[in-house]
Parts: sequence; structure tokens; C-alpha cells
Amino acid sequence: MRTLENAMRRWGFYRVAGCDEVGRGCLAGPVVAAAVVLDPDRHIPGIADSKLVPRPERERLYEAITSRALAWSVASAGPQEIDDLNIHRASLMAMARAVLALAPLPDLVLVDAFRIPDLPMAQRPVLHGDRRCAAIAAASIVAKVTRDREMLVHHAADPRYGYDHHKGYATAEHLAAVAQHGYSALHRHSFRPPSLFDTIENA
Repeated sequence: MRTLENAMRRWGFYRVAGCDEVGRGCLAGPVVAAAVVLDPDRHIPGIADSKLVPRPERERLYEAITSRALAWSVASAGPQEIDDLNIHRASLMAMARAVLALAPLPDLVLVDAFRIPDLPMAQRPVLHGDRRCAAIAAASIVAKVTRDREMLVHHAADPRYGYDHHKGYATAEHLAAVAQHGYSALHRHSFRPPSLFDTIENA
């Protein structure tokens, strides 16, 4: 997975950041983005797309990435921003925030699938980047662990919706809780999956 970063370094880009986000498809909670600049001299075995890594391994990799990377950052866009902007624009904004929080700024940003508007440095969108690029995969892990931990905090504050199980995704359990309790401030009010109405009608 380091082939792309190594090629970019041969072209003169030393600080190569990977950027990814998680939570686009959730019914509740923020979209969280991370940016990671891996150290080419400190290989971290096991880095892969966060969706393919079991939770205990994600936690281990999170600690390894955040302790060994040259730089890393996380940023988010909350439910209100998602409702105001739409999920795509809010995701791009969260990714831009994460990249711009890196210190020093990277020479090049490799982004999973998308181009981030108005970045002050070179960037390259990489289709299926979280499976092709170690830095993007590392960012996906950092973003996923960060978001999951935040959703556990929200669950502790309001356990009615079961965020500890589904982390805000539109599972049957979550939809049934929304049918019973309605949307909360953590929910994206612009997200109205058809199955939600089926659940409400059959409740």
C-alpha cells in the first residue's frame, strides 16, 4: 500500500498526507475526517481500510499511527453543518479542516476519491484510496476510532438510541428508537431514509 506514497516522494513530495472521512451515511452524529503523514522510516504493519479491520485491531493501529506518524489531525462537521450544507460539502469541509490542522502543512495530499476545494497545496484524489494507499488507510482508521469513541460519549449521555451498537448508522434498532423517541439534536434532520417512515407507520 506504500507504492503510491513512495512514488510521490521520488517526485519530490516528502510530506505526503493521506486524508479520509467516516460517517457520511449515518443518520446521527458528525462526519469525522483525519489527515495523516506517515513516517517512511517507521513502517506500521497491518494498516488497511478501517472497514476491513476488526475493532480491537483498529484500536491498536490507532495508537501505533498516532504515536509514530510524522503528523496527524482530526476534524469534523456536525449535524447542523451537514443539514445546512449537505453531506458531501460538509465532508469536504471536514477533510479540509483536518488537512489544514497539520503542522507543518504537507507537500501533497492524497484524498480518498474526492478533490478538496481550495487547499493551498498539491493534492491527488485516489479512487478506492483507503485500499490502495497506506496514508489514506491510516487516516480512515484514525477517523473511525475517533468517531466511534465520540458516539460512545453520546450514548452515555443519552442511551435511548443505542449509539454504542450502531454508532449512528440507520440500523433497524436505530430506526425503531427514532420511531419511538423522535429525532434528537444529534440527528441529521435532512436525512430521511424511506425505511424510517415504514418503521414509524408500523410502530
